[in-house]
Amino acid sequence: MSRTSHICLMATYNEWMSAKVYAAAKGLSDEELSADRKAFFGSILGTLNHLAVGDTIWLKRFAKHPTNHLALEPVRQLPDPKSLDQWLFSNIREFSAYREWLDRIIIKWAQSITESDLDGPFNYANMKGVVSDKDFYSLVMHFFNHQTHHRGQVTTLLSQAGVDVGDTDLVVLIPSESRT
Repeated sequence: MSRTSHICLMATYNEWMSAKVYAAAKGLSDEELSADRKAFFGSILGTLNHLAVGDTIWLKRFAKHPTNHLALEPVRQLPDPKSLDQWLFSNIREFSAYREWLDRIIIKWAQSITESDLDGPFNYANMKGVVSDKDFYSLVMHFFNHQTHHRGQVTTLLSQAGVDVGDTDLVVLIPSESRT
């Protein structure tokens, strides 16, 4: 599988898992979703907010890539998040619509990436203004790994709240390879 195919697979996995997580979360009340569960970002909704903030920050950075991916134009228009624990939305219904919108952008962006886009360093500044020059492909993989990490936390919190998200394994979406 090529790097670009893998990125598209990860974008599809992100969208699939977001749909599962948000459908499961909608089964809980706003109070249950906002309850402090002693997670790193407190609650289920706090963790989902962090995930959306992280995605927004990285996509805004990726929008500055020299290839100027047009799929990221809507993200360029968003305000910069102020902190990693910023709450973008306080209820799951509004938040779910944003997540679906963001996931569609991620899919379109992933489909627009070429192999040559992934080669070489990418210059960006973190939220404290510290500048880094890192391999672009590795940063894209970090973006998807960060999603998986925090969705794992959310599925644990949902499970502790009595909600089953179902199968969450990427292997479900990996295409079969026929050997001839």
